[in-house]
Amino acid sequence: MFALDPRLERDTLPVGDLPLSRLLLMNDAQYPWLILVPRRPGVSELFDLAPEEQRQLWEETTRVAETLKALCGAEKMNVATLGNVVGQLHMHVIARHGGDPAWPGPVWGRLPAQPYEAGAASVWRERLRQAFAERPGFLEE
Repeated sequence: MFALDPRLERDTLPVGDLPLSRLLLMNDAQYPWLILVPRRPGVSELFDLAPEEQRQLWEETTRVAETLKALCGAEKMNVATLGNVVGQLHMHVIARHGGDPAWPGPVWGRLPAQPYEAGAASVWRERLRQAFAERPGFLEE
């Protein structure tokens, strides 16, 4: 049975479920940062997924990245799966701008997270849900 890693649960806010993945908003207001977690138990590497699930994850990641870039007007999208701290397979999708606090370096380990204020997090999650509503069946709440 799928269970979200406790660290991801603690550090993120739920947005909804995609056909394969749970979509999460990283609770760090410094960066527009989403995380996709395939809802498959015991998966830590991309190659642990079946080939059709690998394709589905990439399709979801691409759609999420395109949508986030459009919403934020990002200069660059960072897409990565690391797993050095959280072993559960998860894909980071981060919108980057020249003026963000970590630019041009990676966001990891640069500054402590600045959690969203409750209202700001709700606004972001609603904006994301509306953006994905254009594609019926892509995001389930």
